[in-house]
Amino acid sequence: MNTALITGGSKGFGLALAESLVADGWSVVIDGRNPDALDEAVTRLRGVSNGQAVRGIVGDVADPNHREELARAVGDDLDLLVNNASTLGPSPQPNLAEYPLDEYHRVLDVNVVAPLALIQKVLPVLRRRRGTLVDITSDAGVEGYAGWGGYGSSKAALEQLSNVLAAEEADVHVYWFDPGDMRTEMHQAAFPGEDISDRPLPDTVVPALRRLLSTTPASGRYRAADLAEVRP
Repeated sequence: MNTALITGGSKGFGLALAESLVADGWSVVIDGRNPDALDEAVTRLRGVSNGQAVRGIVGDVADPNHREELARAVGDDLDLLVNNASTLGPSPQPNLAEYPLDEYHRVLDVNVVAPLALIQKVLPVLRRRRGTLVDITSDAGVEGYAGWGGYGSSKAALEQLSNVLAAEEADVHVYWFDPGDMRTEMHQAAFPGEDISDRPLPDTVVPALRRLLSTTPASGRYRAADLAEVRP
């Protein structure tokens, strides 16, 4: 039985991915900062499971103690780590000239430092099981959008971490996956007061990542928009 650890798995894309994996017989460990949302997510996942383990752990990925708990939860049984948890930063997003530096530290802690720290915790297991690492990124990490400097630069850093890990870790598939715009709470926060109902729901994007996981191409950057056009 395969096991996945998905950060930020209590809602949005993380939860949609967890639900897809559980329905296919995977065991999953998810986390989230909101206990009520996490409890609801675990109940939902157990409703589609066939008896395999589903566990939710409340906490913030920027907290070292929480990361230790996540690593203990999977132990020597981990095939897939998905670094999905991230923070947008202030909303509305300020230009870099006015960006509060304490907020920027927080964005970097959550979006860059925490994923690397968690990777370091579980890499021995992923190497041994020839597992897969997926870092969720964004086009804001490669394009220069006004107002997206804080979040975008954090995703650019995460992409380069992934790029280097792909060169260093021959026994692990390393993917940095861009799901594109989705109808999520974070995307709504990026566009306060705007109607984002034209964006796709997260569960419609999950098949693209599942295709990546099933076909296991070479480590690299992949976009959901491109994978959706490819059939295994």
